[in-house]
Amino acid sequence: MDLFKIIAIGIITVVCTILIKQIKPEISIFVVITGSIIILFMILQSLGSVFADYKYLLEKTSINPTIFGCVLKIIGIGYLTEFACDICSDAGVNSISQKISLAGKILIFITCLPIVENLLKIILALLP
Repeated sequence: MDLFKIIAIGIITVVCTILIKQIKPEISIFVVITGSIIILFMILQSLGSVFADYKYLLEKTSINPTIFGCVLKIIGIGYLTEFACDICSDAGVNSISQKISLAGKILIFITCLPIVENLLKIILALLP
């Protein structure tokens, strides 16, 4: 991932949004969404090697793959929720942003269940 390319796309998106907002304000949100999606895809392209590294670490340790998968899902839910909330806030629709945030928190809570179950099993195994 080249941080300078991402910064450049971000700055270009901001400048285009400001210029278009003066001419056609209703179209400026599409510029923001397009720039955001381009940046998101650039970030996702670099994640392939990161997942390979995590897979290697998982194979070398005795960490339960289910727990590790849950942690990755929770991280993904958090990032995607924040991304969507920011787009909604940029569009000036804060009520939808808050609903998306609530949905993300509930999904994280639900996704944590296998981790909590595993933790309870470990605690019960330690008790005499």
